[in-house]
Amino acid sequence: MRLIRTTAVFALMCALAVLGAQAQTSGQAPAKKPSAASKAPAGKAPAAAAKAPFDPALLQPATLKTVAPAEYDVQFVTTAGEFTMHVTRAWAPNGADRFYNLVRHHFYDGAAFFRVLPGFMAQFGMSAYPQVSRAWENANIKDDKVTQSNKRGYVSFAMAGPNTRTTQIFINYGNNTNLDSSGFSPFAIVTEGMDTVDKLYSGYGEGAPDGRGPRQDLIGSQGRAYLDKGFPNLDKIQTASIVPPAPKPSTAQ
Repeated sequence: MRLIRTTAVFALMCALAVLGAQAQTSGQAPAKKPSAASKAPAGKAPAAAAKAPFDPALLQPATLKTVAPAEYDVQFVTTAGEFTMHVTRAWAPNGADRFYNLVRHHFYDGAAFFRVLPGFMAQFGMSAYPQVSRAWENANIKDDKVTQSNKRGYVSFAMAGPNTRTTQIFINYGNNTNLDSSGFSPFAIVTEGMDTVDKLYSGYGEGAPDGRGPRQDLIGSQGRAYLDKGFPNLDKIQTASIVPPAPKPSTAQ
C-alpha cells in the first residue's frame, strides 16, 4: 500500500505541472496574491459627529429670510400650560417675518420666561444654547411702524433703541400704551391661554443691576445651564410651533 500511495502522488504532481505549463503558454496570468493592504484589518469608522440639540440653521441667521403668511398661529407648550398667538403680518411685517423664521426652526424651544413682571409684561426669547445666542446677537431687523397698541395680550419685540430687534419678545399684561410712542410695534396677540401667561413664575423679579433676577449677559453666555442652576423655578417653553390652518371644507360637485 505504501508503494501505491507514493506512485499516485508522483503521478498527480506531474499532471499539475503539465497543466501549469499549458496555462502559461496560453497567456493566462496566474491569480494575484492579496496585497498587504487588503490583508490589513479594516480601520475603525470615524465616530459620528454628535447631533446638535438645536437646528443647525439657527447658526446662520442671514439665511432665514422666508416671508411669513399674511396670518398664522403659533402654539406654545410651556411648563405652566399652553397658549396660542395669532400673528397678523400687516401689523408689523418685519417682526412677523422674523418671528415666523424663528418658530419654524424651533429657536424658542427650551427658552425661559426670564423677565416676568406682574401687571407689566412677560419677556422671553433668549436661546437655551449659547452658540445660538451668539449667532443672533447682532442679527437686527428694521423697525416697523406702530399700527397697534401695546394692550393686554398684545405681543411686541423687545429692543434697545431704533432698529435693534433680534429675537426677544414680550407679552403685555397691562395696557402699556405708553410703549407705543417708543416704537414697540405689536405683531401678534394671545388668542388662547392668556390665563397660562398670567401664571408664569415671577418670583425672581428684575435682573442685575436692578435686582436679583436673571442677568441677560449670563443667559447669553451660559444658556439654559445658568438659569437651571440659579433660577430653577422659571417657567420654560417646551415647544413653540406653527399651527397648520384648518382645512377649508370641500365644495360638493
